Amino acid sequence: MTLLSIDWSSVGLKAAQLLLSLSILVILHEFGHFITAKWFKCRVDKFYLFFDPYFSLYKKKKGETEYGIGWLPLGGYVKIAGMIDESMDKDQLKQPPQPWEFRSKPAWQRLIIMIGGVTVNVILAFIIYSMILMVWGEKNIKADSLKYGIAFNDPLFNELGFKSGDKILAVDGKPIVLYTDVLKKLLVVDKDVTIERDGQQMKLSMPIDLIGKLVEKRRQSEKPIISPRVPVIALHVENNSIAYKSGLRQGDYIIAIDSTQTLFRDQFEKQMSNRKKGSSLLLTVNRNGNNFSFTTVLPEDELIGFGAPVTPEQYDSLGVYQYTVKKYGFFASIPAGINRAGEELGFYLDQFKKILSPETGAYKGVGGFKSMGAVFSGNGWDWEHFWTITAFFSIVLAFMNLLPIPALDGGHVLFTLIEMITGKKPSDKFLEYAQIAGMILLLALMLYANGNDWFGWGKGR
Repeated sequence: MTLLSIDWSSVGLKAAQLLLSLSILVILHEFGHFITAKWFKCRVDKFYLFFDPYFSLYKKKKGETEYGIGWLPLGGYVKIAGMIDESMDKDQLKQPPQPWEFRSKPAWQRLIIMIGGVTVNVILAFIIYSMILMVWGEKNIKADSLKYGIAFNDPLFNELGFKSGDKILAVDGKPIVLYTDVLKKLLVVDKDVTIERDGQQMKLSMPIDLIGKLVEKRRQSEKPIISPRVPVIALHVENNSIAYKSGLRQGDYIIAIDSTQTLFRDQFEKQMSNRKKGSSLLLTVNRNGNNFSFTTVLPEDELIGFGAPVTPEQYDSLGVYQYTVKKYGFFASIPAGINRAGEELGFYLDQFKKILSPETGAYKGVGGFKSMGAVFSGNGWDWEHFWTITAFFSIVLAFMNLLPIPALDGGHVLFTLIEMITGKKPSDKFLEYAQIAGMILLLALMLYANGNDWFGWGKGR
């Protein structure tokens, strides 16, 4: 991909969504530390979105706290007096402990302050998922309702024995109920997948390094890994389009291009990918049970001359699959949102376990800001998608911060729990060195993740 071929408007839109999403999460995470510190009467010197080495973009002091926005968008922080944190301010620690300092508070209070950020992130995920279920509803496609099965858009799945049109019945022996669960389960599969092909059931054994192989194969591909297999139907045909003037009509099913069968969208797109703009082609369509053929020209600015994509509701009405939308009332959305957050956390934990196992190759897919931005919509601002991704990021942020790594909340929590159990508080010097070691480790992980995005470190390229 060259610089000239990049859609910079799409890149900018994704970057804006990522920046807003992370800003919301960081501010609320740090607010969790801030409010609990204030609750226990600790002095908070700074509350910053982004980091501010040398200078800040904005700052204003109110009371004892300086509020500001830094220029380095790698997170944010609250500076609590008497606490060894990323600021590495050791001068304050040389002075005798003061009643308003973090280090002067009982261990149980310090523990609550340290888990304050994670707690807010978890609650935020509950709230966002509940809001999504109230406003947009729970959207599902029943896996057994996929009339034409699944289209596998990555050649790796063909190498593993899958064929477009297969129906996924179970993964590792556990039945698949919803289509939205198919990809999630495939990414963390351990042994085998049960499929139905031409009315016959069979099992396909999966390699332990499936995720690693998938990362290596996909590279810059933006196509979905899988999708419901659907027919090629022209439901939106503009009267002034070339295709309409050539003979295409609303409701036509395109079944062949130049005598090559294209009954399904994946077949159609494969054929169209080899065609140049402005070239002529022979279309065969099925209209009300009868076949018609005509020649048309591939436009410079359109796929074939029919515009808006077919919606899930329209596919449902055509009997392609069963699509449902269930909206929740306020009170019903709360437990449903909590349940949704729990499911997403379980999915993330399954992925995390794969990453920790080198033989799976999952570490090759660890990405940084580029990968995070890629999951947002580049075709207009989709608020439902934005909030769905933000809720998932909130769960990830909560989990990652609880890892027992110095410099993360989990490291402070671990040392505090040890103190509460043993009755012995680690020395300031020990905490200082632990903080430095943790920051070095986090910096290395950040460099690896972002290097993986741009240079493919560890992907065998």
